[in-house]
Amino acid sequence: MPTLNPTSAALLGLLHDGPMTGGELLAAAKTRLGTLWNITRSQVYRELPVLVRAGHVKLGKSGARAAQPYAITATGKRAFGAWLATPPGVDHLRNPLLLRLGFGRQHTKAQLRSLLADARADHESALAAHRDRLARLRTGTADQFAVATAEYGVAYEKALLKWLDTVPTG
Repeated sequence: MPTLNPTSAALLGLLHDGPMTGGELLAAAKTRLGTLWNITRSQVYRELPVLVRAGHVKLGKSGARAAQPYAITATGKRAFGAWLATPPGVDHLRNPLLLRLGFGRQHTKAQLRSLLADARADHESALAAHRDRLARLRTGTADQFAVATAEYGVAYEKALLKWLDTVPTG
């Protein structure tokens, strides 16, 4: 059985909750994973036909505005189970802030201060969003693992903000 890519695996995992359209899958990914694993509209609509051709999902009846629901098949459940059983591999951190800071000596002091101020604002906003998501998850009957991913988001943003205080400004 071929290995699933992370986007396909995420879609199959989300479809365990029941049939969904592409838009519903995007919303479910945002609720369950937040910004910790970004799935774009183009990725969803590129992967769904691939999953159909592989027999991992099947098409349902078109709904309002020709919305097409997808449902996971037994083959898809087996493929997802096989994906879950594989090691996750090494984290791939592709942080645009770190890339720019890696060339910090080439920045002017003003550029560096601006870069760090913008990063602070972005991560304070992200922290607020993770806290809001966590609060919403805790008030419902959320999956304990969705709560754990939201808690990670909060911890990550808090750590990054603390780290930003240590970055030299030139």
